[in-house]
Amino acid sequence: MIVVGASRGIGAATARMAAQRGYHTVITYVSGSESAETLAREIEAAGGQATALPCDVTSEEQVVDLFERASRLGTLAAVVYSSGITGDASKLADADIATIRSVMEVNLIGAMTCAREAVRRMSTERGGKGGSITFVSSRASDRGSAGEYLWYAASKGGVNSLATGLSREVASEGIRVNCVSPGPVATEMLSPERQRKGAAAVAMGRVGQPDEVASAILYLSSEEASYITGANLAVAGGA
Repeated sequence: MIVVGASRGIGAATARMAAQRGYHTVITYVSGSESAETLAREIEAAGGQATALPCDVTSEEQVVDLFERASRLGTLAAVVYSSGITGDASKLADADIATIRSVMEVNLIGAMTCAREAVRRMSTERGGKGGSITFVSSRASDRGSAGEYLWYAASKGGVNSLATGLSREVASEGIRVNCVSPGPVATEMLSPERQRKGAAAVAMGRVGQPDEVASAILYLSSEEASYITGANLAVAGGA
């Protein structure tokens, strides 16, 4: 399993859980090499298999290289796209175009590029053995993040559409494609203040934990979900 963006948060939780369930887990990172290497050593010390590899998802060359290197480790069974950034909070009228572009490049174009490379290797029509692709989206895609991160919400809306379309495009090629849409989760992406605000807006009255999202991802990646494709599972406490 390749977990794109696995050096922290939901991605790291997914990598740990994947290794516990028998996957040789590829952990990708951009600048967090120390965190990624530490996580890989932690997994191996617990008896799992993990490899940390660099990948800037805004670079097509690096994405292709990631998948080439990962494919040498064995048959690619699953890909999880967990990379995501928000940029600085503001209203759209006050947003810098560089922020909007960088968020779209990482959250949406990066997801599409990684999905393309996954399909090229998994598709039974191309000599692959099938597999699973899961995108980490967000409940923000439905709510819009007005006044804060409108472009982030829009990028995740694009991810939802990508998953829907791709799931239909490759269903006959042995590949399942799904989304997990977290609500507020206790990660570095949310400050303590934003976590408190998020908890107040959730029916269950609390933020989620990374492992709770990872469990949903691992389910959708497993054979237990063999008849599920094109789904978008909200892991959001009723948000």
